[in-house]
Formats: sequence, C-alpha cells, structure tokens
Amino acid sequence: MALAAAVRVPARVLLRAGARLLGAALGRTERVDCVGDGARRFGSQRVLVEPDAGSGVAVMKLKNPPVNTLSLEFLTELVICLEKLENDKSFRGVVLTSDCPGVFSAGLDLTEMCGKSPAHYAEYWKAVQELWLRFYQSNLVLVSAINGACPAGGCLMTLTCDYRVLADNPRYCIGLNETQLGIVAPFWFKDTLENVIGHRAAERALQLGLLFPPAEALQVGIVDQVVPEEQVQSTALSAIAQWMTIPDHARQLTKAMMRKATASRLITQRDADVQNFVSFVSKDSIQKSLQLYLERLKEKKG
Repeated sequence: MALAAAVRVPARVLLRAGARLLGAALGRTERVDCVGDGARRFGSQRVLVEPDAGSGVAVMKLKNPPVNTLSLEFLTELVICLEKLENDKSFRGVVLTSDCPGVFSAGLDLTEMCGKSPAHYAEYWKAVQELWLRFYQSNLVLVSAINGACPAGGCLMTLTCDYRVLADNPRYCIGLNETQLGIVAPFWFKDTLENVIGHRAAERALQLGLLFPPAEALQVGIVDQVVPEEQVQSTALSAIAQWMTIPDHARQLTKAMMRKATASRLITQRDADVQNFVSFVSKDSIQKSLQLYLERLKEKKG
C-alpha cells in the first residue's frame, strides 16, 4: 500500500523505494538487494527471498534466529518483502518457510510486550495487525512450507496462507496456544482459525491452547498436507503450481470475496483493537506472567 502510488511508477523504482523505506524503518543504511531482473536473491537482515521469475514463484525464508520471533523489525521486514514481490508482476506466488532449524516461528516477541511503554505496545500491535492484513489480503498465492514448530503468532502467519504443508516430525506442533501463557487470542486470530477448522474445533483449540502434532493437525484441518521433512518445500512448490493454473483474476476475486468479511472486521476496529491490547498487556498481572515466562525461558537456555 505504502509503495503503490496513484501515479504509475516502474516496478524497479518501487522496489528500490521499498529498500530505502526498509532501511529507514530499521534505522540502518545497509543495502537491500532488489528483485531487478526477477532472478537475484534479495531481502534484509531477517528475511531472505529467493525469486524464480521463470516459474513466477519466490521462496521467502524467515531468518531471525534462534526461533524467528516476530519482533517489530522482523514484522516490518516481512511486510516490505511481500510488498516488493506484489509490485513485481512477474511473480504470482510465494512459498513461506523457515531458515532456522527446527522452528518455523515461535510467534510474537514477548520482549516487545513486557516492560515497555504503552506507546511501544501500540506501535508493536499495529505492526502485528499490518502483517496479518497484508498477508491475508495478498493477491499472490501464499503457501506455507512449515518445517519446524509453529505456535501462536507463527501459526497465525501460516493461517493467512492459501495452503499449508507441514513436516512429519512429532516435535513440529502447530496451534494458537495463547491461553497457556495467560493471554487471550484477539478476535481476528479467532476468526482466522475458525475459518480454517470450523467453530467447534476452534473453540476447543483456543480455550485449551492446543498445539497439534502433525497427524492431529492434518485431521483437524489446520494443515492441508503432512509430508516427510525433506519433501516440505518441494511439496509446497507443487501445490502452488496447481493454484497458479487458475486465471489470476478469477482466483484473486474469489479469494477477496471469501476473505472480505474477516478482514473488514479488523479494519473497522483497528484502533479499538490496539487500545484493547495496550490495556490488557499493561495490566500488572499480565506483566508479571510475561516476566515469569521470560525468566523460565532464560533458565532453560542456561
């Protein structure tokens, strides 16, 4: 949205503007390679994009080690990388996967939600909203190649995609487990999950904070395929090829029609949702719970 001006601008110029915007947003002047001829890798500190203009597909790899937590900077980089691909008409699909062994994404960065100011909480939550809106409403075909554990915000990111492939590893669980941390999943998290697995299954999963291992994930419908780990990316590429056999205009209009009500519900309540989040996360009881959880994580690492 931010890069797509009303005046027609060449895609190459838009992508370079995106790179400058990314550097400004992160307070750095490092080079961010642009798509250019549609063949070169590009990305940022935390996102690597491997484009294949011949097939019209790009592989977007999350690389914010150790566990791809969704920090404010990471959220910004993900949105800008997706935007760059959307502005290059040679690309029709994206495979989203992880560059961190054993984990797709551990979800929201709890350090962004603990011990900070209300203004910071608001900024962070707006970035989370923006990521969801941009991925959920993207005209591109998005397929998740889930090659690691995928709880909470990581799960939410995959739920924005059109199709999900999960590696068959019992350690690679997926789900919205917010209640286990004493946190309530926002209504748009709930809506997204409910759209995928249905009301009853979503109600049970959200209340219990369930994380589904591969066989259960496939059974409940939160993923579409479970395959051997070494076949996750190739299977995702095969799936995306099937989606791309459909004329873009028909598929895009159908996707927009199916998702409009869910997206509009957040769009019309964005400010109130931010205020609710800031009010909730600022509570002493929530801050204490988050601090305790973070301390436990530090002890485990130690």
